Amino acid sequence: MIIKKIHHPYTKEDIINEKIVLVLGFFDGVHKGHQAVISKGVEIAKNKGLKCAVMTFNRHPAFVYRRFDPDKHTYLTPLERKEEVIRDLNVDILYEVDFTARFGQLSPQDFVDQYIVDWHAEVVVAGFDYTYGKAAEANMNTMATYAKKRFEIVKVEKKVDAEEKISSTRIRTYISEGDITQANKLLGYIYETSGFVVHGDARGRELGYPTANIHPDPYVTIPRKGVYAVKFWVDGEWLDGMASIGYNPTFGDRPNYSIEVHVFDYKEDIYGEDVKIKWVDYLRDEIKFDSVEELIKKLKQDEHDIREILSKVKINQI
Repeated sequence: MIIKKIHHPYTKEDIINEKIVLVLGFFDGVHKGHQAVISKGVEIAKNKGLKCAVMTFNRHPAFVYRRFDPDKHTYLTPLERKEEVIRDLNVDILYEVDFTARFGQLSPQDFVDQYIVDWHAEVVVAGFDYTYGKAAEANMNTMATYAKKRFEIVKVEKKVDAEEKISSTRIRTYISEGDITQANKLLGYIYETSGFVVHGDARGRELGYPTANIHPDPYVTIPRKGVYAVKFWVDGEWLDGMASIGYNPTFGDRPNYSIEVHVFDYKEDIYGEDVKIKWVDYLRDEIKFDSVEELIKKLKQDEHDIREILSKVKINQI
C-alpha cells in the first residue's frame, strides 16, 4: 500500500495520476462498519480494473474545532495503527490529509472539485453518515449536486449489532467500561494500544510478579482499571501476559493510574523498548487486599485463569 501525506493546499505532484475508486472516512478503529465501507471500495475497484484509494485525516476534526480535552478526544487507532489495519484490507493507496482550519473551511463544492475530481476518482464510496462540511448541506445525499455527473457515488448503509449502529463512540464506551469482549466483537479484531517501558515502583518484582510499566501513546483510549488477559509484543513476537490498570490500592493509592504487564515466562530487561498490548479479555476489577499474602494468592489465581483464556486465542486472531 502506498501512503501519501497531503497538506492543503496540495500540488498536482502530491497526487497519483491515475483513475481510482476513492473511499472516504475518518475510520477511527477501522471497525466492522468501516471495514464494510472499505471492502466495498476494494470490490468495486477490482471489478473495474482500478486501484482503490482511501482518504482519511491525520487527526479528528474535533481537535481543530473545539477546545482540546485529552479525556474526551481519544483515538481507537492512532495513525500508524490505522495504516496497519487498512493495509490488511487490500487497499492500494492511503491518502492522509492534514486536517487544518484552512482545509476545514473548504466549501462542499471545493472539496468535491479538489479532493475527489482532481484526484481522478471514477467512483466515490462512503458510509451513509459521511459529511464533508456542514452536515445539513454536505452529506452523501447531496453529493450528487456537487458531483455534476463526473463520478459515480456509492453510499454504504449502516452496519448494526444487537440492532444498534456499530460506531467508534460505542466501542470507546465498551473499552472505558472494561467490556473488551464486546469491543473486540465490533472491531473485528483484538483491540491494541502501544507505548514504551518505563521504570515503576518495582513492587511486582518483590511479589514474584515482575511487571513492565507502560507509558502509553497519547490520545489513545485506555481500558478501565482492572486486570486483563493480554498479548504483549516485544522483540518482534507476541507473548502471553496479564495486565493491571489502576492505582495499586493495597500499597496506598497513587495520584495517577499505571499500566503494568507481567509477561509470562519472560525475564529480559526491556526498559525503553517500544511495545504493544492486545487487550484480549477483562478478568476482574482492581481490589484492595488486607495483606500482601492475599494479593499474591490472587495473582496466582489470575495467572491460572489468564493462561487458560489465552490458550484459546488463535494466531490468526492476533
